[in-house]
Amino acid sequence: MAKYFVQSGTLRTTVQAESSRKAALWAVHQAMLQVLPVDDSDGQSAESKTESAATRGIRVMDQIVRVSELGFDRDDAPALSTMEVVQQWNEMFATLARLQQMLHDGATAA
Repeated sequence: MAKYFVQSGTLRTTVQAESSRKAALWAVHQAMLQVLPVDDSDGQSAESKTESAATRGIRVMDQIVRVSELGFDRDDAPALSTMEVVQQWNEMFATLARLQQMLHDGATAA
């Protein structure tokens, strides 16, 4: 897997992924984890997320996501529409939720 430097707004992260699109999806996921209860296994309450945001600050994305294998702040980094990446993340997350529900329903029916 390649190493990607992903940035959008105040979000800057380094991700290992199979493609630049997958790196952008992971960055969106990281941004969404700040505010949405997408995974209760982390044990963070809404209050602890609020406190963490106040301490570290919220990573806010802008209209584009830049993904580069060469580093941050590169003018030659490909730009992706943040809304397109968020839409793809949402579709992926909804599919995972449906699969989880199907597994749960199958386990309770057995």
